[in-house]
Amino acid sequence: MSDTVIKVENLSKQYRLGQVGSSFLSHDINRAWHKLRGKEDPYLKIGEENDRTTKRNSDYVWALRDINFEVKHGEVLGIIGRNGAGKSTLLKILSRTTKPTTGNIKIKGRVASLLEVGTGFHPELSGRDNIFLNGAILGMTKAEIKSKFDEIVDFAGVEKYIDTPVKRYSSGMYVRLAFAVAAHLEPEILIVDEVLAVGDAEFQKKALGKMKDVSTKDGRTVLFVSHNMIAVETLCTSAILLENGSVFDEGIPGLMIKHYIGKNADLKRGYKHESNNTLGNDNISLLYAAIENASVADKNEMIDVKTEIDVRLIFINKTKKDIISVGFDLKTIKGDTIFGSGNKFICPIGEETELTCRIPGNFLNNDTYQLFFYFHSDEMDPLLALPDLLTFEIKDLERESGYIGKINGFLRPQLIWHFD
Repeated sequence: MSDTVIKVENLSKQYRLGQVGSSFLSHDINRAWHKLRGKEDPYLKIGEENDRTTKRNSDYVWALRDINFEVKHGEVLGIIGRNGAGKSTLLKILSRTTKPTTGNIKIKGRVASLLEVGTGFHPELSGRDNIFLNGAILGMTKAEIKSKFDEIVDFAGVEKYIDTPVKRYSSGMYVRLAFAVAAHLEPEILIVDEVLAVGDAEFQKKALGKMKDVSTKDGRTVLFVSHNMIAVETLCTSAILLENGSVFDEGIPGLMIKHYIGKNADLKRGYKHESNNTLGNDNISLLYAAIENASVADKNEMIDVKTEIDVRLIFINKTKKDIISVGFDLKTIKGDTIFGSGNKFICPIGEETELTCRIPGNFLNNDTYQLFFYFHSDEMDPLLALPDLLTFEIKDLERESGYIGKINGFLRPQLIWHFD
């Protein structure tokens, strides 16, 4: 008997843009008329690939196009790609929450999915009731669910609130319980989307460890979507790279991650507000953001590991309060956080505020990095988040010229915020 548990053949998913339903009545009639005459669906011949960087000329878009792959028993498959590549759509189809437009899917075994906060939970029911509900959906008996109940509650850390309706849970509590249920109720196939990013760092580590145990110890199959390349490389045994709704490549996780980073590490050291290029919302309007070389006159010159770096921001505070908390997380291109920094500033309402944070030299290694910016009110209510806004490269110029210098340390730098 074959050990293949998931087989996807020529899978495609088409959406009509701007429509809640699948199509207009006229399109349904046209489809039915073609089917009655034994002809091909006319709308399968049209549509564009899901490329968000180009202006669309068609009302139809292919979220997925001609996807083919197999997953073996006990395999941990990582699915990576940029936002809009089709990762979540693929998982929804595999979870049977969305129907494909064309193609075939063969799945052997029970599937438990964690696709987004709240998936599979009834908000009016308590955590206890939802555990039993999800177990019943998976085909488990009440006795089987009871045997796992204490383990689920302990893993999720929600014992105090287990008899509270889940609609009163925070997003973190929701995700912890949902993951615990999905992982502990013994599905043959576990499907997990980027939703784990909602949890704190401790829980993410715990969840990744559980997924590894589910595969290596229990022999179950895991499909994992994440933008955290470190997690994908550590956890997965194989990976698929999606691009614009199609499979760009598949194979060893490390190699797929290298391809992904190479294709998407477009250096964006600066952002400047223009009429056709605006960032912000009703709270914050970003005018300027940049990584500048503080050690030379030309701020855009290549950054050497020994030089100081300025993180510079200019924005307008559009809230009704003049104290704003501004910070950033510095991450490697694989998603590993190096450090974070933030502070509170007096930001005049409706006026420009300029901030500069200096990162000392001899701190960052030869690599590519990204900056995630966030703005909060003085009560720490979120105002604006700007993930991977800037991407920049650090070069060890002496090493590249043949000199082997000292290895940079990983001590936390002494950051100095300047308020202008």
